[in-house]
Amino acid sequence: MKRMAIVLAAGQGKRMKSKLYKVLHPVCGKPMVGHVLDAALRAGVERSVVVVGHGAEAVQSFLGSKAEYALQAEQLGTGHAVQQVKSLLGNETGSTIVVCGDTPLVTSETLEGLMKLHESRGAAATVLTAELDNPKGYGRVIRGEDGSVQRIVEQKDCNEQEDAVKEINTGTYCFDNAKLFAALEKVTNQNAQGEYYLTDVVGIFRNDGEVVEAYMSDDIAESIGVNDRLALSQAEAFMRERLAVKHMLNGVTIIDPSSTYIGADVTIGSDTVLYPGTMLKGTTSIGEACHIGPHADIEDSIIQDGVTIKHSVLSSAEVGAEATVGPFANLRPGTKLGRNVKIGDFVEVKNATIDEGSKVSHLSYIGDAQVGKNVNVGCGAITVNYDGYNKAVTTIEDDAFVGSNVNLIAPITVGKGAYVVAGSTVTHSVPENDLAIARPRQENKPGYAEKIRGRAKAKKQNAKPE
Repeated sequence: MKRMAIVLAAGQGKRMKSKLYKVLHPVCGKPMVGHVLDAALRAGVERSVVVVGHGAEAVQSFLGSKAEYALQAEQLGTGHAVQQVKSLLGNETGSTIVVCGDTPLVTSETLEGLMKLHESRGAAATVLTAELDNPKGYGRVIRGEDGSVQRIVEQKDCNEQEDAVKEINTGTYCFDNAKLFAALEKVTNQNAQGEYYLTDVVGIFRNDGEVVEAYMSDDIAESIGVNDRLALSQAEAFMRERLAVKHMLNGVTIIDPSSTYIGADVTIGSDTVLYPGTMLKGTTSIGEACHIGPHADIEDSIIQDGVTIKHSVLSSAEVGAEATVGPFANLRPGTKLGRNVKIGDFVEVKNATIDEGSKVSHLSYIGDAQVGKNVNVGCGAITVNYDGYNKAVTTIEDDAFVGSNVNLIAPITVGKGAYVVAGSTVTHSVPENDLAIARPRQENKPGYAEKIRGRAKAKKQNAKPE
């Protein structure tokens, strides 16, 4: 049986009080609508349509070709939103889940369970429900004496008895696709909001003698619909806890989950230890047996096995196995470190490759450079890569030694096994195995330091007021 999905993402989200379109607000680094669509795809959906309205271009730009799109130019309710998909899915047969783009905590496991129950019972509709102690704001699921779903009543349309019901509609459904679009033709806007409710389809099915089922989620977090910043923070907290639990069950040690941030698309290998203050963001991939943190901020980076990173920032960087980074290093985009590389304290690397076994231990800048194997870069060394107009490349070949406080004025090559003396400003390439020294010859002036101190003392005394 073909499985499809409709993601409702057309609402403006005025209560967010934001210029950013509501479903694009991130939860653990990924926009809400991304969480929802990915969950549907993992559940086995073959075709998905996102209903867009406000901010349509921004949503389409983010999701790209992962979905088809239908425009709801005027927001007249959830039933009206689904009707906009008719030209795309109206002639299909199979099961269609309808899920809101602002419910980022819904899981693929729940969606798959919803569809399996729906299909096994031959239902026209199956509602995903949850039981809340405080159901205020949610539509209530009204059951008959036999336990079957009779109707769904929106909060503003509830009478006193219906308002006391604690089982709520999460806003996620599974429908028989053909029956869904047929029933939508009968939906009216005769209600307190003057909108076309998708929930009215349930009552239409009941009147037609169709089977309507309910699938109750055992995780109340999945029912959270984000309409304001408070709900966004609650969703973030639930997602962070869920992600931390997943990684710990997969063999990752997290010393203090409450102070560790892991993005939704981050992967981490077993036996890795995360220390407090660590932030792993974007599409970061951490290998096995790594020690990350404390206070490591890593985004969109690839970290191989056995790496240690302390008190450092990495952005779009690659770190080879057994390398060490930090404390207080900054690896900027384009950084590629080989195996057993050491990047020490207060070192910045940008758009540079540093090959196996090389060391940049402290207080250095390596930018737009190609550094070979087993190179030692001394304290305070700099690749001078920018002349105010253009960037130029520095090449340091295998086994070279660059002394402390050296300036390498690019474009330049330090040959294999070459030696650059500390304190040099090198403007010409150094051939293989040569020694380069580029600094003035030292001259000592006997007793001159005492003269300087004497002049300073005299000047200070003359400056005193009488």
